[in-house]
Amino acid sequence: MAAPRSPTRARERERERSHAPAAGSDQVHYWTLATSQALDTVWRMAKGFVMLAVSFLMAAVCYFRRLHLYSEHKLKWWIGYLQRKFKRNLSVEAEVDLLSYCAREWKGETPRTKLMRKAYEELFWRHHIKCVRQVKRDNYDALRSVLFQIFSQGISFPSWMKEKDIVKLPEKLLFSQGCNWIQQYSFGPEKYTGSNVFGKLRKCVELLKTQWTEFNGIRDYHKRGSMCNTLFSDAILEYKLYEALKFIMLYQVTEVYEQMKTKKVIPSLFRLLFSRETSSDPLSFMMNHLNSVGDTSGLEQIDMFILGYSLEVKIKVFRLFKFNSRDFEVCYPEEPLRDWPEISLLTENDRHYHIPVF
Repeated sequence: MAAPRSPTRARERERERSHAPAAGSDQVHYWTLATSQALDTVWRMAKGFVMLAVSFLMAAVCYFRRLHLYSEHKLKWWIGYLQRKFKRNLSVEAEVDLLSYCAREWKGETPRTKLMRKAYEELFWRHHIKCVRQVKRDNYDALRSVLFQIFSQGISFPSWMKEKDIVKLPEKLLFSQGCNWIQQYSFGPEKYTGSNVFGKLRKCVELLKTQWTEFNGIRDYHKRGSMCNTLFSDAILEYKLYEALKFIMLYQVTEVYEQMKTKKVIPSLFRLLFSRETSSDPLSFMMNHLNSVGDTSGLEQIDMFILGYSLEVKIKVFRLFKFNSRDFEVCYPEEPLRDWPEISLLTENDRHYHIPVF
């Protein structure tokens, strides 16, 4: 016969049965909490890593963007530098079709635009000008336009230059004619004056004589054109030539003024020049007009007369803004003393000139 169960042991077994599910529940809760914390930690680490990566990527993008902009800027600078260094900066450009140039420059329907288009059509159809060479716009462009054509056409020296050594003309004005005031001569924007002005003028005139002699000795038109492209891409040499032309004009004004004082007959254009208060003598002409040429102003109409007279060329100018008037086509000087060679210019405003090509 089985022994009766102990009440105490029965109660302990009952408690173990009641506590067993509770212990299992705590274990599940612990693992759930641990897993949640681990996932949260991993998420925070991943989130921090992603944000760090995004920040780094944005910084890298900003850096490379700035590097690209800087590189682009430097590349443009170097391209411009190399273009200026190795590409000829021609002050007289190549020929372009006259009517195409007009269509590009004069668009619209204003009265002035219509007038200019009609003037260009007149040049094309009536005067048989098919092309134009644009000339650099500065206060030397009238001198540049004239000298370019003298050299490119191989025009010879004026007759009076063949009889005199023009290199000695600066000293002649000083010592033979007592023109001490020439020390106030100004070289365009350089505004150079002083006792060395004679040496500086001598170098300019010597360069003009050398270049003119060289061009005049070349019979091949295309070779002269190539040499012109070389010469008229060298700004330093160009400006020396233009200053030499200015001095030649001054010399001629001084010579005619001396003739006038001895009651000799002088050309009418010089009578007009000396009748003005601002150019009553060579000094006032130099100070009030010639010194500013190349600096603040170009050649005036009366200066164009003197230039043509000094170089013994007939300068025909088509003044487009004077279309349909008697002043549309003018010559400097109006009545050449001899059968001088002719060169042509065109202007839209009497300030800047271009070269027509027939």
